[in-house]
Amino acid sequence: MGNLCTCFSPKTPVKTKKPTKRLQGNPQTAPNSSNRWTRIRSTRKDNHDDLIHEQALAAAILFRQHQQQNGSASGSFPFDRSVSLRHPNGSGSKKTQLPRSSSSRARSLTDPLLQPHQLVNQDIKLDDLETKHLVLVHGGGFGAWCWYKTIALLEEGGFKVTAVDLTGSGIHSFDTNGITSLSQYVKPLTDFLDKLADGEKTILVGHDFGGACISYAMELFPHKVSKAIFVAAAMLTNGQSTLDMFSQKAAGSSDLMQQAQIFVYANGNNNPPTAINLDKSILRDLLFNQSPGKDVALASVSIRPIPFAPVLEKLSLSDLKYGTVRRFYIETPEDNAIPITLQESMIKSSPPEKVFRLKGADHSPFFSKPQALHKLLVEISKIP
Repeated sequence: MGNLCTCFSPKTPVKTKKPTKRLQGNPQTAPNSSNRWTRIRSTRKDNHDDLIHEQALAAAILFRQHQQQNGSASGSFPFDRSVSLRHPNGSGSKKTQLPRSSSSRARSLTDPLLQPHQLVNQDIKLDDLETKHLVLVHGGGFGAWCWYKTIALLEEGGFKVTAVDLTGSGIHSFDTNGITSLSQYVKPLTDFLDKLADGEKTILVGHDFGGACISYAMELFPHKVSKAIFVAAAMLTNGQSTLDMFSQKAAGSSDLMQQAQIFVYANGNNNPPTAINLDKSILRDLLFNQSPGKDVALASVSIRPIPFAPVLEKLSLSDLKYGTVRRFYIETPEDNAIPITLQESMIKSSPPEKVFRLKGADHSPFFSKPQALHKLLVEISKIP
């Protein structure tokens, strides 16, 4: 009806009726409506600024009171350089939730952010340890890159960390197909240990096939290894190979590892395989079933073939050398590559000093449970 009236009205009043029609709800105050809303918005902004100012003053007063109650002479606290925000679980309501960390993955309750006072043996200082130097050894197909979270956490805590790339792994340029022995594959690790100063010791941490690699190094340099930590790793006995260990899996069990293996025959099909590739279509289910997508993406473009000859080689381990090094095992119960039953079988065959379990961890706890893994590494390093 309004449109019909507009069409039959004289041309001169049309210009005045159109704006009147748009402001039909309150024609008398329409000309000043812009100023009116400006004043309202300005008043609300002023009130908001005042509220923020009052909250800031209240926070400053509480902070000062906290300082006085704790007897802080300098009036300051150490600055937490962590990227992630740290606050007690369950504090605050949903309306006042603190911002989340830069990670897009919701933090698991089994992998909490840890403060130094939450660690076991907290009364032991790093300078009092036999060694605070950890050497991280990756598993088959992985490289030093897989430890990036662990390296950052350990170094932030004051530890010295070395992550090695074994031959043909990570950024090591050697062709994997040319590796013919375990000693050749482990050479970057043994060279590193050989160059350590007399009396200098390290803590070896091996993951997956890296367990066999640190065992080989322990036999050669027992006097340079303070402790050995096996993380979802091959912990073999004398005369056993990594292939022997995998053959212990229960018959008929769902073997994702076997499904994922793609053998490479660089010397021709009539000769033994030279390497093993992993089918990337089932990589997540096999190695990263509890890990963040961004870490799976990193692994999918970084994993290299696994040399076949070292997997076949049987270890020679003696009680006088390998047997003198203190061993610890970290179990990963959600592991599809080395199932928990197989881990427990290795532990039973060659019992370590102590066994730890990372609840909810897959085969790659440095991705799926980095904080909890870090806690255990620190705790083991401090065991007297």
